[in-house]
Amino acid sequence: MRLTPGCTDCLISRVEYESRLCTDDSARIGETVRACRDLLPRISADQVPAPVIASRVHRLAYRMIGDADPYRSLKKANNEDAAAVCRRVRGDLSTFHDLVLASVIGNTLDYGSKAHTVTDNFVEFFRREFAAGLTVDDTGAIEALTSRVVYLADNCGEIVFDALLADHLRKNGSHVTFAVRGAPILNDATMEDAVALGLDHRVDLLTTTTDGIAELGLNRELIPPPLADALDHATLVIAKGMANYESLSDERDLPPVAYLMSVKCGPIGADIGIPVGSRVALLRE
Repeated sequence: MRLTPGCTDCLISRVEYESRLCTDDSARIGETVRACRDLLPRISADQVPAPVIASRVHRLAYRMIGDADPYRSLKKANNEDAAAVCRRVRGDLSTFHDLVLASVIGNTLDYGSKAHTVTDNFVEFFRREFAAGLTVDDTGAIEALTSRVVYLADNCGEIVFDALLADHLRKNGSHVTFAVRGAPILNDATMEDAVALGLDHRVDLLTTTTDGIAELGLNRELIPPPLADALDHATLVIAKGMANYESLSDERDLPPVAYLMSVKCGPIGADIGIPVGSRVALLRE
């Protein structure tokens, strides 16, 4: 997917938000926002997916505010919230469908969209959304393709539920490669977050989507060799979240892709043909 006019407004709002996480200096915040807004016209004409442009903007913002990980406190809180929910609902999650749905609900722990607000009471929210189920449910067809899985993670918090889904896959004979961000960007999970959850011992290969570059989604020009090899041999890619959808939805030389996400913005909802707020387990072959 390419950047839309609505994406630009959302992106700049995220720059202001993450700047305010780091400083109360209004002049510094304003300077950062202006610099990122000025950068956009110079790069948005490039025929590249929206996450490539957004990543360049966020990297500039992080340099200007002097913080390589503005969301670190929120990420820690998200993981704690998700772990608390997991302890209360783990016994109710037994099937592939249950674990996919839990992972999709976890995708609401996301600060990357202006129009989306993260809930304060995640336990109550989780139970309500779990009862409502999936808007798009291709879990049966997805499960049939899980012999060799490349799992592209997204945010902290939801990675707790991703780990449960990875456990289920391996228990049922799947080979699982699990990829997190190569450096902090937004509240996306990094190697530090994955190792803290023990994922280095719970999957066949734990790797990153870049070699140390803060990049949203999956930029195939930046992926390290272990992930490239895993993609070449995969029977299924599980792509969590909207940035991975934006990166991969126009790609044609991939294995089947299962997009697992909560739809939090209009352009992605329109691209799929469903309303904002939908919970999606969508298979594209």
